[in-house]
Formats: sequence, structure tokens, C-alpha cells
Amino acid sequence: MNTIDALLEKIDKAKSLDFGTVFNQSIELFKKVWVQGLVIRLLIMILMLPFSLIMYIPMISMGLFDPETIQNMEDFKPLIFIPLGLFGILFMFFAIVIDFGMKASFYRICKLKDLEEMGADDYFHYLKKPYLGKVVKLSLATFGITILAMLLCVIPVFYVMVPVTLMNVIFAFNPELSTSEIVKAGFRLGNKKWLLTFGLLFVSFILAGFIGLLLCCIGVYITLSFVYLPLYFIYKDSVGFDKKEVNKSYGMSYG
Repeated sequence: MNTIDALLEKIDKAKSLDFGTVFNQSIELFKKVWVQGLVIRLLIMILMLPFSLIMYIPMISMGLFDPETIQNMEDFKPLIFIPLGLFGILFMFFAIVIDFGMKASFYRICKLKDLEEMGADDYFHYLKKPYLGKVVKLSLATFGITILAMLLCVIPVFYVMVPVTLMNVIFAFNPELSTSEIVKAGFRLGNKKWLLTFGLLFVSFILAGFIGLLLCCIGVYITLSFVYLPLYFIYKDSVGFDKKEVNKSYGMSYG
């Protein structure tokens, strides 16, 4: 396992990465993990569905029992919407926790497939003990950082989106680090590889969306996981994996 000092040293000494190489590596890995990526997206959607329905029940009920209430929304007192707003924030945070934990689990699967290691495709690996508490803290940190960036106008959002997304893959392979250490490492790696990471995220998102639309929209669920893969290779080629370590999160050692 990496200590924070060792991790930061590796980031500082990381070699320059080639856009085309990382992109091609991502395509090759996608061929191996597209099924797992699809399962991840479907599981996230299924987990979000009950909360989405609960969120809209009050509005649906008002429309069914008294349709005129929807037409006279201006007569509503603002206090009526406070509970809905609070539930909306809670729902958003819950979605971030689920998304963060399952993407970290997906990165674990990517490593297994990429390095041809033995291990189960555990989609909920980081949503179980002892990792769930850390996932919640990191989700709160990313949520807070994003909200703060939005309050500082839109431009800072483009900056923080890179280190925030890298926090996910850093956590996946360094779950023993504290929340603050993972945030620090995310910004250190994000600052060093910002342009490359942003460019890969942008191109991957456009490509995944375009191909998904060609597959009659439902294909987006198949291609969306491709966006995550460049981040895996940016971490792998910048920090790497110690094959001699006893990796407690995988339950095996490498000789």
C-alpha cells in the first residue's frame, strides 16, 4: 500500500503521458470490461429509481387529487417547498455516494481484467464495510468542493472536475489513506495531468455519447463506462501498482 508521502512522490516523478497511447489503451480495456461497465450503470439506475419515485410522489399526488393546484403554483407558500428541497439535496448526496462507491468498485474490476488477476467482479466492493464510511466522507468532500466551485462562478468547476474525478480512482487503489490525503493526492495528480485528463474526459464523453446515440440511445448505458477508463490508465501510468505488496483490499499477494 502507498503511504501519502510515497504516493505524492510517485505523482511528482510521474512521466509524461501520450494522449493517443492512453486513449488506445482505454479502447482495448473497454473490450474486456464493457459488460461490467453496463452492469454498473444498470445497478446505479436501479438503486436510484425508488428514491426518484419517492421524490415525485408529492407532486404527482397533488396533481391527481387536485389538478388545479399544479395550475396555481404561484399561490403556494415557499415553506411548502422546503421539505422537497431538503429531500432533493439528500437524494443528490445519496446518488453521489452510490456513484462514487460503484465506480471505485469498477476500477478494481478494471485492474483485475487489465492485469489478468484472479478475483470476483464485486460491484458493491466499496459499498461494504470497512470502506462505506470512507466513501461517504469522500462523497461529502467532492460534493462540497463542487458546490464551492459553482458558487465561485462556472469556470472553477472545469478546474475541480479533474482532481475530483481522479479522487475516485486514487481511493480505489489506496483505500487505507484518509479522506484528506486522498483529496490532496487528487489535486496533486490533477494539477500535474490536468490538460491531458480534461482532454481525455472530453473526447471520451463525446465519443461514448455519439456511439451510444447511434445504438438507439439505450447504447449510452453500454458506452458510458468508457469515460472512466482513461482515468484508470492515467493513475496506472503515473503511480503504478506495487506487485510485491500484500493488497488487503483484494485479499491476495503478488510475488
